[in-house]
This record gives sequence, structure tokens and C-alpha cells, in this order.
Amino acid sequence: MSIPVIAAVDGSDDSLRALDWAVDAARRRTAPLRVVHVRQYAAWNDTGVPLAPAPDPDGDPVLDEVRRHLDGIAHLPETDYLALAGTPAALLPELGPTAQLLVLGSRGRGGFASLLLGSNGMAAARDADCPVVVVPPAGREVHGDGPAEPGPRVVVGVKVDSPDEASLDFAFAEAARRDARVQAVAAYTWPVQTWATPGQLLPPCVDQNAIEQETRTLAEEALTPYRDRYRTVRADAVAAPGDAAGHLVAASRDATLVVVGRHHRRLLAPARLLGSVTQAVLLHAASPIAVIPPTPETP
Repeated sequence: MSIPVIAAVDGSDDSLRALDWAVDAARRRTAPLRVVHVRQYAAWNDTGVPLAPAPDPDGDPVLDEVRRHLDGIAHLPETDYLALAGTPAALLPELGPTAQLLVLGSRGRGGFASLLLGSNGMAAARDADCPVVVVPPAGREVHGDGPAEPGPRVVVGVKVDSPDEASLDFAFAEAARRDARVQAVAAYTWPVQTWATPGQLLPPCVDQNAIEQETRTLAEEALTPYRDRYRTVRADAVAAPGDAAGHLVAASRDATLVVVGRHHRRLLAPARLLGSVTQAVLLHAASPIAVIPPTPETP
């Protein structure tokens, strides 16, 4: 059987929106759907394993609500249900090896209304070994200009000095499934400032147009192998000055999906990390956000 798309639910409106997104994703992949509810218990050990017995999925009120929500949906993928007990932030990332995608809402039932992203979503995006899609609440507003042309878009960030292969491949594959175009956003630092004496800044000694053209050229080069692999997908490279996160958030308006990468582990920081750009996009983007783990390094 194909590896499933997993939707994590808790009965909140956000998680039901994420469930609908997961149903559509499973259909597009011809994959089964697995709906998971992690019920928190007051007593568990230090590893997140509950001291109470695991709940029965046939007697779980949240999963019963999900069954009613899905009842009558046409062409529903093959669906199974899993009830777990423990800490969602610990258990959800452990589902990564068994999933094509892990999909969850931006903020769960247990979160405070003032929080833009719940701790479970942050933990899953940081720690899961599969792509994690976080679906934001409806109506999230972003600033900046809208898309230059209508139609479905998959937005992906491109770091031109070290393109993230896993994120680019995921973005193109998703665009192919959705008959969408890829909008690749490459940001460059501007203005470039140099110090002459303490407290005195010199004007830029390089031309902005030249930097922008070089950034766009490098972004186009990064896209070339994926254009060759996904010949039906149109891809446009956008070079923009300033903050990468701000440009990706602005591009999320009316986008189908925004794709960002997760940091590689570094020698002095062996724990898994979410970069500042990825965190900002998770917090503020108006469209669903896919966080892609790096391709495992070969020994």
C-alpha cells in the first residue's frame, strides 16, 4: 500500500481546514489518508509515552467528529484512523517516517488565540522527517502587492548561493500535480553599505541593477534542472531587494502553497532548527506553507 498523507486533528476549526487540505493532497497523490488524534493525558513519562492506556480510535470523540465531517465527501481516499496518547509535540514528528506529508492546522484547540502558530505545528515543522504542511486560518491578511497575473502558483524561496534541492523539487512536483506555475523568489541584500570611519557610511559602490541581474541569473540557473525534469511546469524567477521572508509572505497572497526549507544541521548546532525566514513565513503567510526537510547527506 502507498505511504499515506497524515492529517493531525484535534477538533479545532484550524485542524478541520487542514484535514480538507490533506484530503485533496491525498487524492492528487493517489495515496491513502490517515487521520491522527493525539489525546493528551495528565500523566506520561519523560519520553512522552502515556502512563494511561492508549485510547480506542472507535471511541474517540474527535475522530467521531472527523468521520461526520468526511461523511458524504465524493472520491474520499482510502482512510484510516489512529488515536494516540501522549504529548502531540513529541508524537506527531515521530510519524514522519510513515508519511508522504504531515498536515496540521496553524493553531490547535489548546493554543491561545493570540498565538500565530501553535507549539505542535512548530515542533512538527522542525522535527519531522517528512514534509510538513501548516494550513493557516482563513482570512489572514498580508501586505504588499498581489500576484502579477491570476492562476494557481506555488511559491518557493531560492537562496542563490546554495539552492535547496529538496525544496525546489517539492515545489515543482506540487505545481505539476496542481497545474500551477512556480514563482521562485530570490532576495538580495540592498543597500550594500560599507564603513569608512566609525559612524560614517559610504554610499554603495556597486550598481543595484547589476546585483539584481546577477541574482536573477543565478536563480534561473538553479531552476534549470527542475524545468528539464518537470517540462509541463512554467517557472518564473523573481529577484527582489531586502528581506526574503517579507517577499515570501507578500507572495503568499492568493498563492496555492509557499514552500520553504528547514535548516541543515551544523557542527556547532547539531539539533534540528527552523531558520528565521522559515519561522517568519510560518507565522505570517496567508497560504498553506510546506516546510521541507533537507535531503539526507550521504556519508
